[in-house]
Amino acid sequence: MPDAFVVDASPLILLARVDRLDLLSASAASVVVPRSVIVELEAGGSRDHAAASVRACGAIRVIDDDELPDAISSWDLGAGESQVLRYALSHPEAEAIIDDRAARRCAAALQIAVVGTLGLVLRAKLRGHIAAARPVVSELCKSGLRLAPGMMDSALAKVGE
Repeated sequence: MPDAFVVDASPLILLARVDRLDLLSASAASVVVPRSVIVELEAGGSRDHAAASVRACGAIRVIDDDELPDAISSWDLGAGESQVLRYALSHPEAEAIIDDRAARRCAAALQIAVVGTLGLVLRAKLRGHIAAARPVVSELCKSGLRLAPGMMDSALAKVGE
């Protein structure tokens, strides 16, 4: 189990929509969210309850943003993704939870451990935090998780579903 997760907006929005923010705290000792990610969540306004859900979740700690190293700012990512990667880069015990493709490429280039929303659900299944991954992944897809054709079945096969 990772010591910490640092989480971007997209996974938080998706997990909040299906009422599964608990998967974060079940899979890591601590969960942190940079302030710029909270700002992104709040920009969603009344259409999305993710910001309120994150604030209400006692297992999630909001952290202040910090200056970005050139190795991250040169990628020209969004503020939230950049701050998630900054935290993970300076805290090697942390794993970044990011779905954004460009941010995942940056993480790979900087050798930052990263997993997406789908991977988080699969890990929860493997660790016994959920009985089945398929219902959770199906709900996430209905709530906006975009997967390449065939990816859901391929991923679920890896966890015996």
